[in-house]
Amino acid sequence: MATIAVSGASGKTGWRVVQEALQRGHQVKALVRPASQLPAGLEGAEVVRLELSDSTALQTALRGCEALVIATGARPSVDLAGPLKVDAFGVREQISACTAVGVNRVVLVSSLCAGRLLHPLNLFGLILMWKRLGERWLEQSGLAWTIVRPGGLSERDEGLEAEGVVFSGPDQQESNSIPRRLVARVCLDCLDTPASVGQIVEITSSPDQPPQPLGSWLAAS
Repeated sequence: MATIAVSGASGKTGWRVVQEALQRGHQVKALVRPASQLPAGLEGAEVVRLELSDSTALQTALRGCEALVIATGARPSVDLAGPLKVDAFGVREQISACTAVGVNRVVLVSSLCAGRLLHPLNLFGLILMWKRLGERWLEQSGLAWTIVRPGGLSERDEGLEAEGVVFSGPDQQESNSIPRRLVARVCLDCLDTPASVGQIVEITSSPDQPPQPLGSWLAAS
């Protein structure tokens, strides 16, 4: 199986990506900030502490990996420049490191409504504008990319097998939610689905949605 790097691996979505990747038999490098507290569930992954702005450390961490899942994201803070630093410049740093060491496959976790100016989330440092800038840099990178835009994120891990993911192309969904673990599974499904390269995939979920594989939706869309 592949060696996958997951940035933001101490976050609520990132550690689920790590868990799901390990369960699928992948080797995982969990990239976390130096001061991050590690959640339970990262056992079995190689934990690498670094700042995204440290290009040398980032390149060293990514060497030997076949893919990177970017699950970094700015957290609520009094620092209104946080989203710019993390969701734009932080993504750009990771793109540059991938290019430098030959990691060609990247999946970026973004958000519904990325790029929309008139949205309540933009009260937090224009977060949706900076997420879209990070997306654009990835789109222009020449890498094999997929952007996953989830709706509102929930912590629920129960009852997911009967809950289907609602897939759409860009700027088709505006609301509704999805458990973070389903987001993690979709990110890994993207790595296994060549047709997802070059696609922006918006996702929410519903118990009324029959489960369908990502590849089936892409083939039909």
